[in-house]
Amino acid sequence: MRTIGKSKLLNIPAQGGIPVEQTNGEIRKSKPTPVKNYLDLADKIAEVQYLNPEYVLVFRGQSADHTDENKMTSIRPGIFRGRDSTVTRSPIEARFEKLRRAEKLLIEKWLDAPVAGNEKIKKYRILRWSILQHYEICETPLLDVTYSLRVAASFASLHDDSHGYVFALGVPNISGTVTTDMEAGLQTVRLSSVCPPQARRPHIQEGYLLGEYPDISVYAEKQNYSSFEVDFGRRLLAKFKFEKRTFWSRNTFPQISRQALYPNSDDTFMAVAKQIKTELGD
Repeated sequence: MRTIGKSKLLNIPAQGGIPVEQTNGEIRKSKPTPVKNYLDLADKIAEVQYLNPEYVLVFRGQSADHTDENKMTSIRPGIFRGRDSTVTRSPIEARFEKLRRAEKLLIEKWLDAPVAGNEKIKKYRILRWSILQHYEICETPLLDVTYSLRVAASFASLHDDSHGYVFALGVPNISGTVTTDMEAGLQTVRLSSVCPPQARRPHIQEGYLLGEYPDISVYAEKQNYSSFEVDFGRRLLAKFKFEKRTFWSRNTFPQISRQALYPNSDDTFMAVAKQIKTELGD
């Protein structure tokens, strides 16, 4: 995956004021821009989008701003987190093996699931990964993001930490179920086009998934990529920090509850997901 661009990007500085030109690397090393409440965040996001019209913004909410060894914001899929071991079996290698088994089980269970069948699930690996990732069955090379700023901010508020963080990532124009941009080395999956209506979670969360192109299907292929390359911090346009205690104080846009974000009792695919997780074991 390529960085979001060698040219300067327009960003809102953490101290506020006039937008400044920064590279992706400078944005990743900078402090998050503080925001007072949701409307303040929405206003700043609108400005970032206006200043960078060549990108579509998608969002990710987290409880922390994780950094790499260079003190740069790092946003990696779960399957790539942690260090490789040259002595014992790599934990990343084990995760890829679990992913392979999960794919096989998904294909087997999908036809018997109480949802509409879809031949595409059997044919396309990226779609299987999307379902496995979004239902937290196992880790994949994909990253969860959302098109909804409010959903991202609500996710950032679910943890007990005092602060929440929202990251704005720039992606190429999105069209269809899977958008592939060879130049950017990026795939974008629109979950609402992958999952049937009975699988409520991805529709409510307005979920998307980002992945490398070409995708990394087995652990051996991971050796062709540096850890820097599989870091979606390379697509970062802006990052924001807020105090959870006061962020949702204005009732115009209330926080989306955990129950609403995870409608497990009303999601008929949850039974299938739980069955797959049980058969996978640890």
